[in-house]
Amino acid sequence: MSREIVEQTSMRLLPIALDVNTMEMTDEQFYKLCRANKEVKLELTAQGELIIMAPTGSLTGWRNAKINYYLTAWSERDATGLTFDSSTGFRLPNGAKRSPDASWVRLPKWNCLTEEEKEGFAPICPDFVVELRSTDDVLSKLQEKMLEYIDNGAELGWLFDPKNKDVYVYRPNQPEVCFYNPETISADPTLPGFTLRLSNIW
Repeated sequence: MSREIVEQTSMRLLPIALDVNTMEMTDEQFYKLCRANKEVKLELTAQGELIIMAPTGSLTGWRNAKINYYLTAWSERDATGLTFDSSTGFRLPNGAKRSPDASWVRLPKWNCLTEEEKEGFAPICPDFVVELRSTDDVLSKLQEKMLEYIDNGAELGWLFDPKNKDVYVYRPNQPEVCFYNPETISADPTLPGFTLRLSNIW
């Protein structure tokens, strides 16, 4: 038997089909839940908290598409890894299921996965992750998520805040660094030669 969990957002109510007997979801159950609710983006924290996100606004979607375009273009030239868009879910080592707005994984890490693991939520943390703040996003929550990526194996993380024109950069064993309205941001040495011009994003 199933019921609907309704999450209030600033835009509308989002009905989520969820099995009432499933309080702690397996990877397969969470995957099926996501497949049954394709109109929304779902994440699961390491503590088992279900996070429901409405579709982004058009401007955020445009920015996200641009970021993925530039990252993919660089990745095709570099040929040492694969890029993934915001619809991709990963199972982090701490058990959380996360979907970065853009991400990149080195080929050796990806090639170690089985075909079944590649089809589902890959049990890896991307080497590079990007999160893009939407108008309704709480900045502190996104900052916590970025630290989680780093703690779980990411080598570099970028958090873009278009409203304030801030870029937060995360690396292992280093404090968060915030740049106000930079002209460019470089991913060296993690992604050699990948530089993003912020005028193309803001």
